[in-house]
Amino acid sequence: MITLHHLNKSRSKRIIWLLEELGIDYSIKAYQRDSQTQLAPAELRAIHPLGKSPVIDEDGFVLAESGAITEYLIDQYAGDKLAPSRGTQDYALYLQWMHFAESSAMVPLLLKIFLAKDGSPTQFLDKYSQIELEKVVGYLNQELQDKTYLVANKLTGADIMMSFIPEVLSQLGQLDSYPNLKRYYVNLAALPLFQKANQLEAQYDQNVA
Repeated sequence: MITLHHLNKSRSKRIIWLLEELGIDYSIKAYQRDSQTQLAPAELRAIHPLGKSPVIDEDGFVLAESGAITEYLIDQYAGDKLAPSRGTQDYALYLQWMHFAESSAMVPLLLKIFLAKDGSPTQFLDKYSQIELEKVVGYLNQELQDKTYLVANKLTGADIMMSFIPEVLSQLGQLDSYPNLKRYYVNLAALPLFQKANQLEAQYDQNVA
């Protein structure tokens, strides 16, 4: 049995969506952010030393990091779903986008989020983060031209991982600048199990009024 240690308003929602797509039994142990700091609670460190989410516990096997969790669960439980065949160029592209979501795309987004929260003027970071954001997300937007999914014309783990990027861009008020990415996100958001993941996340979020 898999337990997902889930933090509200986090990238952990992608793992809820993945588990629903896999159709396997799992449970959710929910944690709430501190209302003042917006940081994860200390009790998450009892599950994993980093004290972050998502983390899964599969009968005592504890695994952190969204990308690693996604690859592991797909390898173990997806069969021929959610990933192209190994050894193909599509599989290599699938890995590229899986890692892109948490590396190239996430760095400028996190900088924008942190700068917005801090509110202080900067000499370098604000301009740098915007230039990097436009470069990285512009590339993603271009690659999504005439595509419904990132790889192999089907939903894969890469799409599940990538779904967080347009969600954050929307929160930053910048998604409209990337029409292909916006269309892609609208298509993902219309999928029934994506919607179920949203509903489950809202159900477990005790900070929602």
